[in-house]
Amino acid sequence: MADTNFDLIVVGGGPGGYVAAIRAAQLGLKTAVVERENMGGICLNWGCIPTKALLRTSEVYGLIKHADAYGLTVKDVSFDPKKIVERSRKVAGQLSNGVKGLMKKNKITVFDGTARLAGAGKLAVAMNDKSNVTLAYKNVILATGARARQLPGLESDGKLIWSYREAMVPPEFPKSLLVIGSGAIGIEFASFYRTMGAEVTVCEVLERILPVEDEEVSAFAKRAFEKQGMKILTAATVSNLKKGANSVTATITQGGKSQEITVDRVISAVGIVGNVENLGLEGTKAKVEKTHIVIDQWGFTGEPNVYAIGDVAGPPWLAHKAMHEGVLVVEKIAGVKGVHPMKTENIPGCTYCQPQVASIGLTEAVAKAKGLQVKVGKFPFIGNGKAIALGEPEGFIKTIFDAKTGELLGAHMIGAEVTELIQGYSVAKTLETTEAELMATVFPHPTLSEMMHESVLAAYGRTLHI
Repeated sequence: MADTNFDLIVVGGGPGGYVAAIRAAQLGLKTAVVERENMGGICLNWGCIPTKALLRTSEVYGLIKHADAYGLTVKDVSFDPKKIVERSRKVAGQLSNGVKGLMKKNKITVFDGTARLAGAGKLAVAMNDKSNVTLAYKNVILATGARARQLPGLESDGKLIWSYREAMVPPEFPKSLLVIGSGAIGIEFASFYRTMGAEVTVCEVLERILPVEDEEVSAFAKRAFEKQGMKILTAATVSNLKKGANSVTATITQGGKSQEITVDRVISAVGIVGNVENLGLEGTKAKVEKTHIVIDQWGFTGEPNVYAIGDVAGPPWLAHKAMHEGVLVVEKIAGVKGVHPMKTENIPGCTYCQPQVASIGLTEAVAKAKGLQVKVGKFPFIGNGKAIALGEPEGFIKTIFDAKTGELLGAHMIGAEVTELIQGYSVAKTLETTEAELMATVFPHPTLSEMMHESVLAAYGRTLHI
């Protein structure tokens, strides 16, 4: 019988949960994880990682289709949907097994089952093998994540109307597709399937796609997607989905007018809800608001020794936020000195469509709404030698500074590899770097990163290459 007494138990083995457990073990805490499905959670198994494998396939396919632009001749280009999906699942499986290995390496006990709070210091676990065990803890972290939101009348059925799970493992690729929602998940799938040849329509209830991004980025993305052949409908709602034998007819209302479109498949990407059910929160001091557990700056729920991190604890719903949050909470529990609360404004966000989108901090509109005087710099990809050499000259980098202090308030990018570039601004914001320090930084040539430097220079009228 495995030991049932622990210094820390983490409920959920996703990015936040498994990282929290590893950090706890490093700090000498006797640690356990309870996971009901696959180690690595949604991110490694059904989210971040397998979708990037799919998007890499579409990126390569897109390059091959334009091989002539690079002086290459490629004939009879085709693809095998089964092999594409198999590769994605293999990547996910490799990383999930890697997390299992990390648990063993760090001597973390893993319970395969579903846990709920069962009184002070007690956790009841219904094991997947149908047995039951009660665990004792000094501290517990709830890291149960979230799932796709289901809207009435638009619920996924696993066949004709897909959530992200079905969209990742299609038995065959649809020839036409309606994507409901234009956040990161919706746009990534829209980008993937459009590049692979599907006729794609994106329907967004708000006035613009990628609504959390800077307005200029949203506008540029819309133009780029439409150039690729996507149909983008904003300020539009889907009011009805009528299922056929192998198709769906959607009623879409926009500007007071309704139209019907028939597609092979629909992807519903309208947000997430926290996995707060059956955690035993009833009768505790923990509060749930809008399906998410309320926490303070240290992840504390209000119930003694009970903490929450990641998607179940609210936005931003990002794996890297959950990881950092897990480390922060564990170090606070362990009494590590110098632990600082997380600043959400220093968390970058990335969307891996084509072109890629990345951002951090305040948009120009939000900065001005806060009453800040700002200096804004922009630099286009067409002014960068590496971008032209890559055949990727479309996009721009935008930086926003406090005009009084020189503080970097935000950075917003669209174009090739910006999901890799954004980390430079993440470091700058974390270090509270000013415009003077960024302008004095030497960037290597020829690189895409030079545009980051030029954007800063542009904010102060000093740009060199445009």
